[in-house]
Amino acid sequence: MSIQHGVRANLAQHALLAANAAFIGAMVGVERTVVPLLASDVFGIASTTLVLSFIAGFGSTKALANLVSGRLADRFGRRHLLVGGWLLGLPVPLLLMLAPTWGWVVGANLLLGAQQGLTWTMTLAMMGDLAGRRRRGLVMGANEFAGYVAIGVATWLTGQIAAAHGLRQAPFWLGVAAAVAGLATAVMVRDTLPHANGQASRAAPDLGASHRAVCYQAGLVTKVNDAGVWGLLPLLLEQRGLDIAAIATVAAAYPLVWGIGQLVTGGLSDRLGRRPLIVTGMFAQAGGLALLVGAHSFGAAMVAAGVLGGGTALVYPTLLAAVGDGARRGRSGSALGTYRFWRDLGFVVGALGVGALADLAGIPAAVAGTAGGSLASGLLLAWGLRETVVTPPSSVPLRA
Repeated sequence: MSIQHGVRANLAQHALLAANAAFIGAMVGVERTVVPLLASDVFGIASTTLVLSFIAGFGSTKALANLVSGRLADRFGRRHLLVGGWLLGLPVPLLLMLAPTWGWVVGANLLLGAQQGLTWTMTLAMMGDLAGRRRRGLVMGANEFAGYVAIGVATWLTGQIAAAHGLRQAPFWLGVAAAVAGLATAVMVRDTLPHANGQASRAAPDLGASHRAVCYQAGLVTKVNDAGVWGLLPLLLEQRGLDIAAIATVAAAYPLVWGIGQLVTGGLSDRLGRRPLIVTGMFAQAGGLALLVGAHSFGAAMVAAGVLGGGTALVYPTLLAAVGDGARRGRSGSALGTYRFWRDLGFVVGALGVGALADLAGIPAAVAGTAGGSLASGLLLAWGLRETVVTPPSSVPLRA
């Protein structure tokens, strides 16, 4: 059977993989409002660093799973790792639901990190395999759109459930449903390793170590920001008098804007190039975080969340596409896995570093510190990032 690359030629598989990415995102969204408040309000943890320890555990196992899964996928195929990742994720919501101590929450997040690293790396690699080089930005954006819109929806829903029924048990049933649905769709997906091996190696430019390094640092800083917002935003807004329902709405707005924006920015980078979107997006993230520092009302917090989400949407799928552009034949999974390893170390750096800064200087100062890091990253990108779209934009077709 001949191997066809493209979006339309593989539309059914793209749809399954995008649905799977949505269930992957929902597994994380279940935690984003509830777990930080669970730490302070149920388990009585006063240290911000300790509260954010669940994010550090999540990030460490996710980063390692990214690195290992990418290399294994290039040797043995993608589908087995996708299904295996979902099997790891099945017990996570049950552990969170029944956790008698904070240590159980941290342990559940170690499993969740491994599940996310295996499954999300595979859906990205598989969609990239199917689409081919010319439409890589489009499918990276579609994948991340599905995942982060699901994060936003699950963040909002669990917040509303918690407001009505409490922080324990009830919100985590949404995670159970996502895990079962994710495993079911993973079983239906076909492996795409033959598509990866069928792509021409001559299309990959020699990017150089400095280009890869600035991509890695940009991904890491973006995840430092995300870890900070995940762990600190509910606590910051609670300090400023917002109730759980309002906190959930702000916390959901950030990944929703991020997710919806990626549906546009991924494909746009195929036409305009990767570099302008990445550099602009990093500066926008710095601006959104700065606005959050000064946000003392629901409306101001929503504006800050929107700016931050928009900046992240510019950066997120475009960095994935830029890294994939330089992957040699048969090494696309490894390239994505290595980038995602360095990027997701930002969860660890952010959870520990931002948490420690919050304990020393307060939560607003910690958020301001992340804004400064984004500004510095943007300046580094403006200096060292190379363009990877080698096909003239006018020759890239509008239709898939």
